[in-house]
Amino acid sequence: MSEYEKAQKGSLKLKGLGAVSAGKKKKKKDKEKKHRLEQQVMTSQNEEEEKTGYVDKRTPAQMAFDKMQEKRQMERILNKASKTHKRRVEDFNRHLDTLTEHYDIPKVSWTK
Repeated sequence: MSEYEKAQKGSLKLKGLGAVSAGKKKKKKDKEKKHRLEQQVMTSQNEEEEKTGYVDKRTPAQMAFDKMQEKRQMERILNKASKTHKRRVEDFNRHLDTLTEHYDIPKVSWTK
């Protein structure tokens, strides 16, 4: 039992929560408001600088590649948009007609 005699009995005591420290706290509303406003102004200025300060780090070859990809994609979109559903079905049927008989479903019955 001698090991437990040194243990603290009762509730834990936290720093800064006593009656002495409670009277020392002072509110600084004005300084906090000014500080917040200054931070907001600084962050808005930093965001504006980041937006205007964007530098394209791609090489000329990469820019040309991206430009050609966009061009080809637009051509594909226009090509697909120009066809009607009826025209697409006709083209698909024409494609199926050109395929060999190998892709046909074989007969199951040997008697006929």
